[in-house]
Amino acid sequence: MGIKYSSKINKIRSFALGLIFAGFIVMYGGIFFKSNVIVMTIFMILGLLFIIASTVVYFWIGMLSTKTIQVICPSCDKPTKMLGRVDMCMYCREPLTLDPELEGKEFDEKYNRKKLEKKS
Repeated sequence: MGIKYSSKINKIRSFALGLIFAGFIVMYGGIFFKSNVIVMTIFMILGLLFIIASTVVYFWIGMLSTKTIQVICPSCDKPTKMLGRVDMCMYCREPLTLDPELEGKEFDEKYNRKKLEKKS
């Protein structure tokens, strides 16, 4: 039935978690090069950089999350945070919008992009 959407905050958190796992996998990859200390060190440092990048992303989404609009989902009645003109409920994945022009329209993440020009 098409594309599976999720909350933007959850997508960014999932990306940060993926960076942590990628960092550990790269570090474990360095174990295969125990005989060559330089290559093993490069793998360890690269893995550490992935984990540091994950920390930066988690910090950034945490700071962004404090500035988001909190709404009550009409479907599950739980408070959820919205980023942009349209977003999904973090719990039940109900499409949400605060823009009266978009009410009743089918959910599409393209509504969050800034329009460069209106075509006549």
